[in-house]
Amino acid sequence: MQRPFASAEQGEPMLDYFALGLLIFVGIVLFYGIIVLHDIPYEIAVHRNHPHQDGIHATGWVSLFTLHALWPFLWIWAMLYREDRGWGFGDGKSPRSHVVHLEQQVADLQRRLDRLEGGGTPTPSAPESYDDGGGI
Repeated sequence: MQRPFASAEQGEPMLDYFALGLLIFVGIVLFYGIIVLHDIPYEIAVHRNHPHQDGIHATGWVSLFTLHALWPFLWIWAMLYREDRGWGFGDGKSPRSHVVHLEQQVADLQRRLDRLEGGGTPTPSAPESYDDGGGI
């Protein structure tokens, strides 16, 4: 007489193969998923044309072997730089406007210097006082 349910020793071979295939598939997806996850800072760096792209990519691989301890710092490092504003420490003006401003300052200082040197007698300065710091 046949039992209605198969015993644990018998099993269904097709279900065993399906479970094994599913286990291998999940393992491969997790393996490559972790690699793709750790490449996100590198992809950000490539998108932003970061000057340290290679360093970020190499550190991402090192982070895989250091239990992901470096990964948050990689994200921050990749996000710090943007091509249009650099590292973000500027005032938002273009470098050309800074050059124009400096050229105007130099021209103004040159006019003041010419006026002081060629404008007759210099103004007398106040006499310097001597303080030896002796106190009372």
